Amino acid sequence: MAQRSTVTFYLNDRLHQVQAESPTLTLLQYLREHLDLAGTKEGCAEGDCGACTIVEASLDRDGRPCFRPVNACIRFLPTLDGKALWTVEGLTAPDGSLHPVQQAMIDHHGSQCGFCTPGFIMSLYAMYAQGVRHPNRDQVVDQLSGNLCRCTGYRPIIDAGMGMGRYPAAGPDHGVVREQLHQLQSQCARPLGFTWGQQSYLAPRSVAELADQLQRHPDALLLAGGTDVGLWVTKQLRTLDHIIYLGDVPELHTMQRSDGMLSIGAAVLLDDAWREITRDYPELTEIWKRFASTPIRCSGTLVGNLGNGSPIGDTAPALIALGARVVLRLGADTRQMALEDLYVDYGKQARKPGEFIEAVLIPERDPDLLVASYKLSKRYDQDISAVCSAYAIRLDQGVVASVRIAHGGMAATSRRAIRTEAALLGQPWLEPAVREAMQALADDYQPLTDMRATDSYRMKAAQNLLYRFFLETGSDIPTRVYSGDSHVFT
Repeated sequence: MAQRSTVTFYLNDRLHQVQAESPTLTLLQYLREHLDLAGTKEGCAEGDCGACTIVEASLDRDGRPCFRPVNACIRFLPTLDGKALWTVEGLTAPDGSLHPVQQAMIDHHGSQCGFCTPGFIMSLYAMYAQGVRHPNRDQVVDQLSGNLCRCTGYRPIIDAGMGMGRYPAAGPDHGVVREQLHQLQSQCARPLGFTWGQQSYLAPRSVAELADQLQRHPDALLLAGGTDVGLWVTKQLRTLDHIIYLGDVPELHTMQRSDGMLSIGAAVLLDDAWREITRDYPELTEIWKRFASTPIRCSGTLVGNLGNGSPIGDTAPALIALGARVVLRLGADTRQMALEDLYVDYGKQARKPGEFIEAVLIPERDPDLLVASYKLSKRYDQDISAVCSAYAIRLDQGVVASVRIAHGGMAATSRRAIRTEAALLGQPWLEPAVREAMQALADDYQPLTDMRATDSYRMKAAQNLLYRFFLETGSDIPTRVYSGDSHVFT
């Protein structure tokens, strides 16, 4: 299919057609340096502070517009092709009146120096646009998990979020946005592809074309959400020569259930994937909400996180414990592999040149399975784990009939605790066996000391987390009941 080189999107309800420049030009650079839209700020250039937050809309599987906050500082402009975007400049009405989110921030004294304010407003605007006009405190706090403020304090900002629905309703008009996105689908029917100097960018429109291009160019960078790759450019100042973007492949955006497995495609966003996973495993809700900020979860993908293979990632331990498998594709051929077997060593995976993860398969819930995952980090929200542990144990009359335990932050890869599992298998789920298994963890891992934790802390923490899991699931301990509204267990 013939390609086009013009990046096309709506920005603040105006159609923009941008002749392609560098594939790694960020949306933040384009807004500030090309359009003089300075309301979107650069604070950290790594998706951590939220000062650059904008709102992106695309059509969901039912053809409805879905509004998400994303970090403009690490989002490459070509990946916004076919989307509708809003910055803080686009929120006021034609007569100059402020949007309810903006007015609520003023009335609740939610701004002081003002540098972070546009980002907070856009995060709340995404919630408002999605139809959540009267959120509770927990919803607002989760929505603002990617926004930092250094001077005002968070109470008045949270109050503004909770109070934004008390004003007369305002846009966006979902019907108008839907028409804009349908128009873009027509204009962007051909795949986006261009060369700029020594760099190239290609966004295939089918999984077959994606597989073919990767087989032809096995050294190309496969780009998904860019929440990690973006930092290669903004922090490491790397030049990415050849990029193949998978976000425009419809088949990779699917989630489906078959033969007792939940299949999640490679382009499914983290937030959408975790929402589906926690339908089966509500015990993992805290990991979902603490995994990253809302804007990061609205850009990054679950499979991208697994493909990144970071030893301190929070997704892999939980999915390894659940017995997840990955579907690998090379050209027209596919094969399956246990997730733990994908990781060979630090930065090394059992993938062939040109092979990519097409989907991850997660077993549907076994009602007898005891499941938990715990994250230890210096900050509660939006921080990299020192230790992340995950457990999936099935008991038969009080005896451990099956057990899978995995950790992140304890080795060069996310890895199972094989010796610890062996110490528990066939044993009564009682304290003596658990104490023995805690000691076996020292034979499974030799953790490192780094800026997040010492090796001794990591080992002691992993041992104590196993004991915590026992205390929460032992026969003489009250059963944990999940409360979906408050994201707590009682």
